[in-house]
Amino acid sequence: MHRALFRATGGRIGTTRARGDGGLGTLFLETTGRTSGQPRRTALFYLDDGRNVAVVASNAGADHDPAWWGNLQAQPRAAIEVAGQRLVVDAHLATDTERARLWPRFVAASGQYAEYERRLTRPIPVVILEPVDPGPGG
Repeated sequence: MHRALFRATGGRIGTTRARGDGGLGTLFLETTGRTSGQPRRTALFYLDDGRNVAVVASNAGADHDPAWWGNLQAQPRAAIEVAGQRLVVDAHLATDTERARLWPRFVAASGQYAEYERRLTRPIPVVILEPVDPGPGG
């Protein structure tokens, strides 16, 4: 239903911009399936990080990484949709410095991330989605 509402409203309903007070926003991430080559769409929480967007590959606390993160590792070029705006992005795993800065912001926005970290043995990836510069006239 969430996806149908998003499509029917052109993205005006179904995603929300991150709040200026550090709150989480919601977006759709479109990756390319690493084995199928087909587009895959996933709803995620995010934080703004300057012109970039940061997401967490927590997989709702599961012991394995989410499929979308595997897709991004195979093909880092993706797209995000937020509040009716679509951006092409390149993804990378947050550096140690980026993670040290961003992880506490995720935990402050939602204590669920701290709970996931306590019970998981795998590291939880923080992923940076950097908008691709469209260039002149783009």
